Formats: sequence, structure tokens, C-alpha cells
Amino acid sequence: MTMPTALHVVHEVKETDLAAAELAAGQFLQALGISTESESMRGTPGRMARAYAELFSPRPFELTTFPNDEGYDELVLARNIPLRSVCEHHLLPFVGTAHIGYLPGHRILGLSKLARVLEHFACRPQVQERLTKQVADWLQTHLDPQGVGVVIQAEHTCMTLRGVQAIGATTTTSTLLGLLRTDGRSRGEFLTLTGMPG
Repeated sequence: MTMPTALHVVHEVKETDLAAAELAAGQFLQALGISTESESMRGTPGRMARAYAELFSPRPFELTTFPNDEGYDELVLARNIPLRSVCEHHLLPFVGTAHIGYLPGHRILGLSKLARVLEHFACRPQVQERLTKQVADWLQTHLDPQGVGVVIQAEHTCMTLRGVQAIGATTTTSTLLGLLRTDGRSRGEFLTLTGMPG
């Protein structure tokens, strides 16, 4: 498979209207009985609007790949990549780490791009299960490796700060594709190196 050396990745979003978002944030706070009249609260609606705009705006990047001239066929794994996203059910943050690995095919990936792909899908209202699968599927499609593995461990504030208030609880999701799913040795190596039970 012939691949370009760099694929420009841009998250397609609708145009942001910060003024409308600020007005809506002010109305939201007022509807909850929270006054924005004090000096310290006066700018809060605008800060809320800008904060959510930032959370939902991934940075564009180049998916840089290089020829796998040496025929490297062992696992490449980036561990403990910081993750932040927003739960689509409550618009509250969830934070944690991701472990992303792949078995190279004809091309290898610039290592920082694993974190960029994660950010690309995390910067939008999400559920962790979908996020895990999106990252794995995207890498499988665009890198054409022999296998891809993604494990995400995160704490959801919609679960720890409200409702059941299960402080300290984390959620783990995984997606394994190709040889990382079908080959027991490769699967076991990936899961061991990510700290997951094989």
C-alpha cells in the first residue's frame, strides 16, 4: 500500500460563536440561581464559553509516517499518554491516560502522533468506549499496521463528583485489532506492557 509521508489532519467543526455561548452561559448560571453580578463572577460566562471552546478544539497536525526500511515487526507502544475529554451525557470532564501501540507494517509513525490522534478524538463530547475504538480504527485505517491496541483508563467526574460520588473510581476500556487481537503472544505482550491482565 502506498501512503503519503504526511497526512494533514483537521477536525471539522462548525463555526464557534463565542458571544452567543457567553450569553447562554450567563443565562444558564442565572437559571441555576447563581448571580454573575459580583466582580469575581462578572467574567465567568465568558470564561466558561472560552473554556468549552478550547476543550472542543483539537489542534490540526500532520500524521507523519516513515518507511519501515528495517522491517521492524515488534510492538511499538506509547504508555501513559495524558487524556482529557468531556462526557457527552453531562458535559463534565473525564481525565486519565491512554496506552497506544501498534505492530508496524510497511510504514512507522512519528511517536508524538499517537498522542495527536488521541487528542483529535478526545476534543469533543465523548464516551470512553467510542473514543477507544475511534483511535484504534483510525490508526488501523491510516497506518495499515499489522495490529493496533488502545487501552484507556480514566476518572469520570460525572461519576465521582455527582450521582454515586464514587471518588477514585476509574474506568478501563480497550480495543485490539489485527494481530494484537488474534495472535496470543502479541496480545499478551501488549496487555502486559500496558499493565492489564492478559
